[in-house]
Amino acid sequence: MVVVFALVALVVLAAFAALHRYAWLRLVRDTTRGPGLARRTGTVVMVAGPLLMVAALVAERAGAPFWLQRVLGWPGFLWMALSLYLLLALLAGEVVRPLVARLVERRARTKDTAPIPAPVPAGTAPTEPKPEPEPERETAAREEPSSSSRRLFVSRVVGGAVAAAAVGTVGYGTYGVLRGPAVKRVTVPLAKLPRSAHGFRIAVVSDIHLGPVLGRSFAQRVVDTINSTQPDLIAVVGDLVDGSVKDLGPAAAPLAQLRARHGSYFVTGNHEYFSGADQWVEEVRRLGLHPLENARTELPAFDLAGVNDLAGESEGEGPDFTRALGDRDTSRAVVLLAHQPVQVHEAVKHHVDLQLSGHTHGGQLWPGNFIAAATNPTLAGLDRYGDTQLYVSRGAGAWGPPTRVGAPSDITVIELASTQA
Repeated sequence: MVVVFALVALVVLAAFAALHRYAWLRLVRDTTRGPGLARRTGTVVMVAGPLLMVAALVAERAGAPFWLQRVLGWPGFLWMALSLYLLLALLAGEVVRPLVARLVERRARTKDTAPIPAPVPAGTAPTEPKPEPEPERETAAREEPSSSSRRLFVSRVVGGAVAAAAVGTVGYGTYGVLRGPAVKRVTVPLAKLPRSAHGFRIAVVSDIHLGPVLGRSFAQRVVDTINSTQPDLIAVVGDLVDGSVKDLGPAAAPLAQLRARHGSYFVTGNHEYFSGADQWVEEVRRLGLHPLENARTELPAFDLAGVNDLAGESEGEGPDFTRALGDRDTSRAVVLLAHQPVQVHEAVKHHVDLQLSGHTHGGQLWPGNFIAAATNPTLAGLDRYGDTQLYVSRGAGAWGPPTRVGAPSDITVIELASTQA
């Protein structure tokens, strides 16, 4: 097993190195006139970027000193996103490159064949100029530098467009995350909901991912956005953090400011089990949230239940639907908090009316949405499985790169509707 893992790791590293070499060839070597400052600078960037990315990943997973995680996090994780879009833009550039080269070649030929009339003295009739033949060696010598210059020009035009497209995409996607999640409003009808609870609002937030990159100021922005919706209940459905309570306790402190008439509730996500789930459960409880660890609470109009994330199974703290949902009054509606959408299949078996989840990030970085859609029953939004409705939030933050492309972050206000109203 160890040998297989090592071989897979070597294949991944080899592919990773090959892709970066290809990027170096197109963006650095082909756009510079031999060795010099420009080529050396480009080479340093193309080597330092992937090294910082790997270092940032290792530092976070290995629990390196938090100051080091923060130093490596921004450049390392941003390079992760930038390298993806550099590669995609380079592939598009390979399609465009022959067209640009053809246009440049055609323009050069037109310029070379255009006749240049000789000046005619006043009072004399124009005569036909007699071109003097040039030696073949001189003609070839002139054509070679011209052809080389055109290739360099094409490489610089395509390379510049590739770099601009990648940097612009990552820059806009990062700005979208840092400015904070938008508020979505979704109405969900529940047949068992009493008329008195018609219009009950649940603010759903998932995947905040506080860590070396997104810290206290981001948490404050999320809290302020949630409170501005004036919800009746707040549901934090996992992946709150990427790090220990010791490192991220101050960053999570704004959660104590969450306000809702029926309180704030929390369930674990897979990243909590990478970060010390037991300690985080106690920390969110100290901040005023109510952890639902395979548990249920009865609200005036419906039951609210929560199950642990699937990642907890390795620690003997996996989801237990029977414990959370057994022996309940089935005539009452039940809303389940479960981090991963795939848990909906167990929810259907236990006659859950509505499951609230996150985990997918909506794909976060296009075309990652295709991978996320293939591995989750629902990528984002409202769906139905039998008699159970499933709502999946795209999440408020981001894992790894603080960047989203094609999957904007959100906080969703679920408004429950009684079919009896």
